[in-house]
Amino acid sequence: MIAIIDYGVGNLFSLCSSIRKIGMEAVVTADPAVIEGADRVILPGVGAFGDAIRKLRATGLDQLLQKLAAEGKPIMGICLGMQMLFEKSYEYGEHEGLGLLKGNVVAMEGRIPAGLKIPHIGWNALHIRRDSKLLRYIKNEDCVYFVHSYYATDCEESVIATAEYGAELTAAVEQGNVMGCQFHPEKSGEVGLNILRAFCEEGSFV
Repeated sequence: MIAIIDYGVGNLFSLCSSIRKIGMEAVVTADPAVIEGADRVILPGVGAFGDAIRKLRATGLDQLLQKLAAEGKPIMGICLGMQMLFEKSYEYGEHEGLGLLKGNVVAMEGRIPAGLKIPHIGWNALHIRRDSKLLRYIKNEDCVYFVHSYYATDCEESVIATAEYGAELTAAVEQGNVMGCQFHPEKSGEVGLNILRAFCEEGSFV
């Protein structure tokens, strides 16, 4: 069973529907016992980093995620959920993340050409950087759907794919049992479903 963490941030039911579409059981929950008993955990998220990490910490689920990651349970962050896996974000100040992956989250503004619109919204090709379990059912240059204004940097050891938007931006990460997608697999058609399938399959990442 896949636990999708509900802490008041994210498009949870679209994600749940996508997982069920590939034949897997999923539940949207804030119950620590359910999350701990799940085979895999997904941390979604949209909006501002500071607000989201405060809401997560208010539930105590930040500590549970850190515990489960240390125990080897597969954990996947999506969009803002991926950004929260890192050490720090500099979105409207400086905020501590979960620290499950090395790296920081920074603004696109000033780091991509001035003529490009921010937020980055739309379909972009993935540039796969190395073999990974999460991307094993897709191919280089497959397209996925992004909506974001910030991105992860200083995270070379976990990057498995980038996307070009005036610069090469971190698109997906994987380090052991912790992984994430900056894009929305639940909005990325068959490519996104194949990424979710790779994450959810029994025996993956364990």
